Amino acid sequence: MSTPGKTTLKRTQRDYSLAFKLDVVSQVEKGKLTYKQAQQHYGIQGRSTVLVWLRKHGKLDWSRPRTHSPVSISSETPAQKIKRLERELANAEARNMIYDDVVVLVKNEYGIDLEKKYLAERFGKPKR
Repeated sequence: MSTPGKTTLKRTQRDYSLAFKLDVVSQVEKGKLTYKQAQQHYGIQGRSTVLVWLRKHGKLDWSRPRTHSPVSISSETPAQKIKRLERELANAEARNMIYDDVVVLVKNEYGIDLEKKYLAERFGKPKR
């Protein structure tokens, strides 16, 4: 990270030795810097250069994106799980009410029927 009055040295691609790349990868994998902070701190110009180094030289699996779960479900107590599920249900019900209002509004204003007739399609002839 740069401090006021201090300029970071902009590097060219020829400056990056293998030892330098491994040092940057090590710092990012240890959590000392994010890849963007490492890029800014060392004056690396390419936006994805550090990510390429992490995939190529790193020990972690960078082939697929990590998914972040908001709650560690395995460590939830039953009471916490019930509260989480109640919140999710309340959100789903509110979302459903909004969707229902939009369907009615579109039908009244534009004459377009958005409601699907599942039973009619299932037991009748499918539309082509």
